[in-house]
Amino acid sequence: MKILLHVCCAPCSTYTLSQLRNNNFNVSGYFYNPNIHPYCEFRKRLDTLREFSLKEDFELEIESEYGLSEYLRKVVFNEKNRCAICYEMRLEKTAQQAINTGADAFSSTLLYSRYQNHNAIISTCEKIATKYNIPFYYEDFRIGWQQGIDMAIDMKLYRQPYCGCIYSEQERYDKNLQRKLRKERKK
Repeated sequence: MKILLHVCCAPCSTYTLSQLRNNNFNVSGYFYNPNIHPYCEFRKRLDTLREFSLKEDFELEIESEYGLSEYLRKVVFNEKNRCAICYEMRLEKTAQQAINTGADAFSSTLLYSRYQNHNAIISTCEKIATKYNIPFYYEDFRIGWQQGIDMAIDMKLYRQPYCGCIYSEQERYDKNLQRKLRKERKK
């Protein structure tokens, strides 16, 4: 089976690609991530992914246009739903690309991350699969979390310190916001 894998970054691709190949899938990647901020972070992740794809002989299609404006137009004033909006933006485009390239199914490295809303990703992918009549391949790649980290470190891949969007960047570095979010979670 030929799978088009939405890739958010190289580190999340390490275990995911390895696992899919171990299952004898023909895997190619698709990088479309208009959420990543700032531009230098976008470039760093893209350069690292290109390096990884060469090392791993991983065919990769890249949307290299910086799409932050498009992302912000959709999430501003709707920040509480930003992740769901972001998943839908990226995964819908992946499903369309899967159809255009003749893939049998699509999936995503987002299913590898312990920091993503796993159930929301699954739900979004199932909805998109129905809409475009292309199968969504599901596997819980989180079981290989530490293995993927170790692989990325061994390959000397740049490992980003936050999800990618301007909001997650603030959540990562803004200590006052971190305290506020911890208090809200305790309620």
